[in-house]
Amino acid sequence: MSGLTYQDLIRDLFPRLSGGIRWGPERTERLLGEVGDPHRRYHVLHIGGTNGKGSVAATLASVLVRSGVRVGLYTSPHLCSFRERIQIDGAAIADQALLSAAERLWPAILREDASFFEATTAIGFLAFADAGIDTAVVEVGLGGRLDATNVVWPDVVVITNVALDHTEHLGDTLEAIAAEKAGIAKPGVPLLTAEARPEIRAIFRRRASELAAPFEVLEADELAEVDVALDGTRFRCRSRLWGELALDTPLIGAHQATNTALALRALERLPPARRPTRDQIVAGVRNVRWPGRLQVERTRGRTWLLDAAHNPAGGAALVETLDRLRLPRPLVLLMGVLADKDWRSMLPPLRQHADHALLTLPPSGPEARRWEPEAAARELGPEYEAVPDFDVALERARALAGRAGTVLVTGSLYTVGDALAALGRAPFGVDAALPLAGRAG
Repeated sequence: MSGLTYQDLIRDLFPRLSGGIRWGPERTERLLGEVGDPHRRYHVLHIGGTNGKGSVAATLASVLVRSGVRVGLYTSPHLCSFRERIQIDGAAIADQALLSAAERLWPAILREDASFFEATTAIGFLAFADAGIDTAVVEVGLGGRLDATNVVWPDVVVITNVALDHTEHLGDTLEAIAAEKAGIAKPGVPLLTAEARPEIRAIFRRRASELAAPFEVLEADELAEVDVALDGTRFRCRSRLWGELALDTPLIGAHQATNTALALRALERLPPARRPTRDQIVAGVRNVRWPGRLQVERTRGRTWLLDAAHNPAGGAALVETLDRLRLPRPLVLLMGVLADKDWRSMLPPLRQHADHALLTLPPSGPEARRWEPEAAARELGPEYEAVPDFDVALERARALAGRAGTVLVTGSLYTVGDALAALGRAPFGVDAALPLAGRAG
């Protein structure tokens, strides 16, 4: 791959999505072994869970950057650009750094026939070492036990919560999914969660006990005075090390107060020399950036609210937030989901908040997982309008919202990413060379 360009990488890497999910961290471990185990050269915070793991990871990275630490943030999938997945000190990875890591790993990627996510994970971890980072904040891709990111030996493990999602891969009960997510726990490494259900906590507690790992639960009563508005969430939380903190995050929703407090719990577990100060925490929380999660944009008088909720638990958090917000009316729901998601549970509660509901098809969605908006509208009834063409659906939403209404875009990261690109609000630009369905993995 000598002389590789960014477009070359996209062209050669994304066809590896067609092989589907490859379970187990072994291939990723071998890829990294070929380049000297770069993931052993820095500290790691490993973040799993069904919902909120990206928000926790982004908050951790933001606080650590404010504390003067050089930080890598690895997340998936991305909204508009592959570079989003690998960030260093809050910026998407530069082409040269990305291509340097990819070129060195490519012979091993070919030899191992690595999947898209395995290859991307190895490239990201090598790029972090090349950048001389101190700490990598790593979001689990899917599940935990058999995820490609489960090659790291972290300082702290966080499992945000458990809900029914990806049941075809992880199991169709909360207990089965929890057991898979608990697979990222490591001997002696603190395991933290904000999971509320006692029976799921018990699974995590048992796994931590088996590994002689400290186990902590963030309780709901540790948060107080949670105020949700269109410019963010303000709340107070207790901490053992910094006392009571009054925090202001741009992330919107009561669930984001929980995610933020859970991130602070993880920071408490760092060695004293690596812990941020109280002021650094406040600044880092205030400046966190995590696009596509109840993101507010305003264009030509209209308010756009873009949220990547894609399962019933995420939909419930969105509905709870809508209950707290005073949004300009009329409110138009623009929903695009994947066929294997439980849209029947998600749509009716959201529809109750909307004056109009449009069902559409995100153009970047995987072909094999595309839902049928027309069939969904027929099943759900006349209160839902199917507009499969995404560009037409956006225009219809604008028309229905009028000059000063609100458009709520939700249902998947694909839908939100496509909308952000169309609005000219892509967080790190748009990959012109990205193939259809290129945001998967």
